[in-house]
Amino acid sequence: MKTILIMRHGEAAPMQADDAARNLTQVGHLEAKKMGQWLANTQKPDALLVSPYVRAQQTANGVAESITFKYSETCADITPEGKPHVAADYLETLIQMHPECNSWLIVAHMPIVSYLVDQLCPGNMPIFNTGAVAVIHYNENTNRSEYININAPADL
Repeated sequence: MKTILIMRHGEAAPMQADDAARNLTQVGHLEAKKMGQWLANTQKPDALLVSPYVRAQQTANGVAESITFKYSETCADITPEGKPHVAADYLETLIQMHPECNSWLIVAHMPIVSYLVDQLCPGNMPIFNTGAVAVIHYNENTNRSEYININAPADL
């Protein structure tokens, strides 16, 4: 059994012409650090898949202050306009390729984070607050997933 952790980036600056270049706010940086500490204490992710957008990279860096990842990759399939079936297929392939990794953290954006949960666990499409993490248990032998819950920085 593996764990898949799907995280929305922390609070970002307002929309700009170049959405990919938006930075985290001070609150967003604090959300990333807080969730990094929570993840280190509870979920212990050892693999990271992160969107190339600046705010997702900054969130992953904040989380990484508390966690050392065995495997890390920037993935263009998990941007806001990404296709959840492509992202889920790629994630499942990576899980098979890296059996040493038991817990996978995906740092991405709305709406793909919600769609990705639904892709893995049909009928579950949570709305993510900034910095929130959905917890999913994944059986790599059957490719079946179970949605467990969602945790947000304000709830901790």
